[in-house]
Amino acid sequence: MRCVRPGSAWFLVWLLLPAAPAAELRVDFAAPAGRLRALHGINKGPRVPGGLVDLTAAQRAFRPPLTRLHDCGWPTPDVVDMHVVFPRFEADPARPENYDFLRTDAYVAAARATGAELVYRLGETIEHDRPVRHAHPPRDFAHWAAIAAGVAARYRDAGVKHWEIWNEPDNRPACWTGTDEDYFRLYAVTARTLKARFPELRVGGPAVGNTGALRGGRLEATAFVTGFLAFCRREALPLDFFSWHCYAADPEEFAARARGVRALLDAHGFAATESHLNEWNYLPDGAWTPWTRAASPADRRRAFARMTGAEGAAFLVAALAAMQDAPVDAACLFHGELGTFGLFDEFAAPQKNHGALRAWAALLETPRRVPVNGALPPRLAVLAGVADGAGEGRPAAQLLVANRGPATTLRIVPDGLPRGVRAWRRVISAAASFDDEPDAPATGDTVEPVVPAASVTLLTWR
Repeated sequence: MRCVRPGSAWFLVWLLLPAAPAAELRVDFAAPAGRLRALHGINKGPRVPGGLVDLTAAQRAFRPPLTRLHDCGWPTPDVVDMHVVFPRFEADPARPENYDFLRTDAYVAAARATGAELVYRLGETIEHDRPVRHAHPPRDFAHWAAIAAGVAARYRDAGVKHWEIWNEPDNRPACWTGTDEDYFRLYAVTARTLKARFPELRVGGPAVGNTGALRGGRLEATAFVTGFLAFCRREALPLDFFSWHCYAADPEEFAARARGVRALLDAHGFAATESHLNEWNYLPDGAWTPWTRAASPADRRRAFARMTGAEGAAFLVAALAAMQDAPVDAACLFHGELGTFGLFDEFAAPQKNHGALRAWAALLETPRRVPVNGALPPRLAVLAGVADGAGEGRPAAQLLVANRGPATTLRIVPDGLPRGVRAWRRVISAAASFDDEPDAPATGDTVEPVVPAASVTLLTWR
């Protein structure tokens, strides 16, 4: 395989990569089975706090299927949160003048402009500072539910189909200062109120931060999770979707937890309830210490660089690949905005993990999934798809590789492709960006790319 631009970064990467034995993969593009799933939703819309940056085009570039409105405007939110849209709790929820929708209207409209459907999180943004100001149980649950219904009335015709009641009530005191039972009662009153007024809406929660321990492939759920599901079952509460969170160092953990959550829902009689992993991301080494108060600036910088760089990009694609066969109905990366955990740095420059979602969105242009056969090297994930119909200049077929291990040579044998197609390649690595000019491997029956360490490679046959 050769590079057609000897003066480009591609050629330099090519020369510097160590030789490795080729692992042969045979892709049968004539045998589609099922469809690739768009699980690359995000948290946070494109309007950045302060109004100086608009990420609409940058988010639209990867076509998020779903955007969850949570922690919007963090750390000083002025949109979405209940205390923002209804600033005087004692006021009458039936009177429109008691709501302040000015900035939230703009935020919702901007998020919809990316093409995403929305999940509106009813509640408050996480508060890491002490004392917390807003993460308390409401003084009057029925009154709070009436306010929630007023918010739903505003946005149900603006692409907001999913309404989530609170965020991580098991994360205390940063997200909730009440008891388990306090949250259960708030959920009951609010879910019933919303469904009574707007039966077509999808209502759910609890956006749980800790689902429990995985032991031998089985999820041992926390007391909060089992208590919540038992309460919903006993009270015959609506639970259209069960939302949960996970940050991990192993991309397979999301799929394993999804299987555990699905089994748990089914066991409690919620077979029709969707499972939403609506906060997830790469957590280097599985450690939260770089984001604690005791961490040094250097530790934070290193962890952020790993999460958002080529290492993180490979992780995101590997995780999305693992979730394809997992019983999860929606997933939202945390998050799609600036700064820590985000897809953009503080200057709004896209990071390598942004390129990973663009590569994933590109793969979905060939949505009919096809089998990939062969012995995969360790820490390598591969997915392939073929287009629904032919068209000049359009992708006929694609293959996406996430390599979390050392540099590896692949020998890819594509079967069932039309005559005259040619392979093009994009790479995300320490030395290459998704925005770099694609290169053209040598034509022939096989393609033999070297996939760099910590990289994402998209092969496109046109």
